[in-house]
Amino acid sequence: MTRSDRASRRSVAAGLLLGWAADRAFGDPRRGHPVALFGSTMLAVEARLWRDDRAAGIAYAATGALVCTGPVALLDRALRSRPVGRALLTAAVTWAALGGRSLAGAGRDLGALVARGDLDGARALAPTLVGRDPATLDGAGLARAGLESVAENTSDAVVAPFVWGALLGAPGVALHRGLNTMDAMVGHHSPRYERFGWAAARADDVAGWPAARASAALTVAAASSVGGSAAGALRTWLRDGARHPSPNAGRVEAAFAGALGVRLGGRNVYGGRVEDRPVLGGGPDGRQGREPSAADLERAARLSLRVGALAAVLAGAVARGVGRRGPAR
Repeated sequence: MTRSDRASRRSVAAGLLLGWAADRAFGDPRRGHPVALFGSTMLAVEARLWRDDRAAGIAYAATGALVCTGPVALLDRALRSRPVGRALLTAAVTWAALGGRSLAGAGRDLGALVARGDLDGARALAPTLVGRDPATLDGAGLARAGLESVAENTSDAVVAPFVWGALLGAPGVALHRGLNTMDAMVGHHSPRYERFGWAAARADDVAGWPAARASAALTVAAASSVGGSAAGALRTWLRDGARHPSPNAGRVEAAFAGALGVRLGGRNVYGGRVEDRPVLGGGPDGRQGREPSAADLERAARLSLRVGALAAVLAGAVARGVGRRGPAR
């Protein structure tokens, strides 16, 4: 590896850490958020391409991947010999992709409303964090829904950008965020999107696979820092993670459940659609774990932030080491 290659890799590592620091300090960009702009663009693409078949959905997903990644990849390539510029690009893209501070804040705010008994306020806030119908949820249901969302999004909005950033730099961060955004927009089991959204949903599953396992492992590592159980997180992840209908969400949700000693899963209502999901956590029969409380949402928010910090440090280390083999020239 040449000296310039080493400097280029160091710039990626520095950019990932700077992006994490910006997210912790400022949260999401308040105006002109690139993810919101991408979402608006994909709404226009959907209006042109939508048909009730998978081929149209594949074209939609491919277009979205090109839109979100192409400009970043070109700029990243142009900056390969300019380490400072490449670090700043990586930092900006990482900051835009991360949602760690906002996720933890939403979890804490929801928990505070439930703790005060303000269920109307909690139900009004819930759609910013969860996808299910809040009108059907009591205090325990709101706490469970919020905790499951914090766990799942710790993988999607915190760890996954670091995984792909460590491997592919800023273009990897942008690609994952684009795939995850398209999945949120069209990857639903509904009459409109069952076929059209198939490609976006499957692409997001593939992109999220390594991050979900990394998130579960980091949850085990961070559990004791919030008064949780590392052994419980590991045991529940390995025992219950595959029971979830998602190939990814169940791993990190199970790890959070075991770390915090709670029971997740059960009946979820999405509009007029009802899902009965397997229980994650508790005893071997799923009956011994307690329901999550408002206090558990606060602990989950802290756990999510600790997992994000570990992911940032590890991503920086991996980014520095990628491609290090070979004689220096």
